[in-house]
Amino acid sequence: MTADTETKGPIYRALNAIAYGSLVIAGVQLVTLIVIFGWLVYGRYVLNDTPTWVEQLALLLVVWITFLGAGAGVWYKSHLSIDFIREMFPDVLRIPMRWLAVIGVLVFGGFLAWQGYTLALKTWPRIVPMLGVNEGWRAVPMAICGVQTVIFSIYHLGELARGEFKLAGEV
Repeated sequence: MTADTETKGPIYRALNAIAYGSLVIAGVQLVTLIVIFGWLVYGRYVLNDTPTWVEQLALLLVVWITFLGAGAGVWYKSHLSIDFIREMFPDVLRIPMRWLAVIGVLVFGGFLAWQGYTLALKTWPRIVPMLGVNEGWRAVPMAICGVQTVIFSIYHLGELARGEFKLAGEV
């Protein structure tokens, strides 16, 4: 925990822990992905017995890694964007443009959460071949990312209202 984190309130610390936890989980999943692909190569070329479950697990892991990382990216404001154009404008234009950007991300997050939840419900009865888990597990991270995006964006709107909103790397 950095000194900056300790000076923030409990809501900031809780949201920061959620984002950090998402990155840790995604990191563990990424290591798992690398290990299972190593097993795939070993099985195919050394044992001459390709483990068929690796492809399905890899697809599942990639979805989880992507959406957990994306949700954390909203919190850390680290997504690829073209901020430098907006930031060149004077305050009278830049501030409303920041509000629009955060509101746009909030709306997108709400849509993502809703569609992820709907997709998870619709696909839950099906089973992923070779893994034996519900197909809905592929859509759950989409819903989680959407919820995180909405919550993190609401916090960022509060920062904007208090005049504390800073871009990634901004002092």
